[in-house]
Amino acid sequence: MFEILTNPDAWVALLTLTFLEIILGIDNIVFLSIVSGKLPANDQPKARRIGLLLAMAFRIVLLFGITWVLSLQDTLFSLDWEFFTAHITGQSIIIFAGGLFLLYKSVTEIHHKMEGEEESEKGKAGNTLVAAIVQIAVLNLVFSFDSILTAVGLISMKPIPEGGFGYAGALEIMILAIIISIIIMMIFAGPVSKFVNTHPTIQILGLSFLILIGVMLIAEGSHLAHFKFGTDVEVGSIPKGYLYFSIFFSLFVEFLNLRMKKSKNPVQLHNSKIQDKELEDTDVTN
Repeated sequence: MFEILTNPDAWVALLTLTFLEIILGIDNIVFLSIVSGKLPANDQPKARRIGLLLAMAFRIVLLFGITWVLSLQDTLFSLDWEFFTAHITGQSIIIFAGGLFLLYKSVTEIHHKMEGEEESEKGKAGNTLVAAIVQIAVLNLVFSFDSILTAVGLISMKPIPEGGFGYAGALEIMILAIIISIIIMMIFAGPVSKFVNTHPTIQILGLSFLILIGVMLIAEGSHLAHFKFGTDVEVGSIPKGYLYFSIFFSLFVEFLNLRMKKSKNPVQLHNSKIQDKELEDTDVTN
């Protein structure tokens, strides 16, 4: 460990990977904020902490099992039809299924928030800490695969004499970057969640971003499985840079809108415990 930390290249790699982990964790924070926002106020911080700790645990476990993770790129079975061919891998199944789940969850949340439906008893029972943790765990698993594969592609595991950090050194850098990024996200998760859940437009933007990320995961899963239609139409992956640029640009525009025009009576979305509490406080004051 000491030898790695005295290497300037290792520090550059650590800072770069930490920054990348935080950027890739934005979608995780948004999902955490929206799911935890439906819980009672006293359960929300607990859900966020457990969700981020799960994210850290999944990533570290997957790093120690990196050989198994890379083996998921091997073809499990192939499809060779006249109009469609594919080579299905374990990794493509996990990422594709995660994208579908994220699409389903995002569209369902938008429906509940915008249609003005009153929650049934079944819906209320589903807004529990355990149900939220299960949903967070499922998405964390998918996000962890994506994050670890990105990290492995960035950090060289070649022996130190050949210009790399070695297997042990690269593992130490990646684990340290994950721990630092999760600690930073834990510090800011509360304020971010409060901001998201008290601004309806930010909630809808966040859910729209999750739809984009779901589409990206489906495209990436299809690309990893080499989906091919006809003889020359193969599904490609969507560059993450384009996606995150659109996210940051949209947020920048919305921040400008919030500063320029502060509505006294904003649209009230359903399933927001923070907003419900503020309305109750207002009624008591009046």
